[in-house]
Amino acid sequence: MEDQQIIELFWQRDEAAVSETETKYGWFCYSISDHILHNREDAEECVNDTLLAAWNTIPPQRPVLFSAYLGKITRRLSLKKLRAQLADKRGGGKPNLAFDELDECIPSGQRMDEQLEAGELTRIIDDFLGTLRTAERRVFLRRYWYYDSISEISKRFGYSEGKIKMILMRTRDKLRVRLSEEDIWI
Repeated sequence: MEDQQIIELFWQRDEAAVSETETKYGWFCYSISDHILHNREDAEECVNDTLLAAWNTIPPQRPVLFSAYLGKITRRLSLKKLRAQLADKRGGGKPNLAFDELDECIPSGQRMDEQLEAGELTRIIDDFLGTLRTAERRVFLRRYWYYDSISEISKRFGYSEGKIKMILMRTRDKLRVRLSEEDIWI
C-alpha cells in the first residue's frame, strides 16, 4: 500500500492504518531502535510506541515523507528509553559511542542528544550535510542517525573500516569548524 493511502487511513481513523504501517515500516523502525538500544524487547516496544504515536498524531499531522516521520518518532522514543536506562543504571551499561564522537564537536554543558533537539543546531547541521559529498553524507547519517557500527557501514558501502573511520573523523572536523563559524562552539 502506498504511503498516502496509509496516511488517509489514519485520517479516517481506520485501525488498518496501524497494521499497514507495521507491515511496511515495522522492520525499518525496529532497525533504528535496535541500533540505539541493542535490546530486542526494548526495540520491539519502541516500534509499538511508534505506531501508537503515529495513531495519536495523524491527524492533525499529515507527513510528507512517511518513512522519515516514523523514523524520527522511533529515534526519539529509543533515545528517551536509552536515557532512562542509563539514568537508572539499568540494562544500558555505557553511553552510546556515536554520541561520544559528536560530543567532541560540541563540548557544552548539554548532552549531544539534547543539543540535536534544539532547532537552530538542527538547521545548521542540515545545511552542513548539504555541503558534503554524497558518500560522506551517507556515511555520516548511517553512523549518527541510524547508529550503524563502523563494521556495518564498511560492509554497506564496501569501504575498509579504516576508510570509514577516516571519513567520519574528517567530517566531524568539518562540522566542528562549521559550528565554530556559527558560534555554536562553546
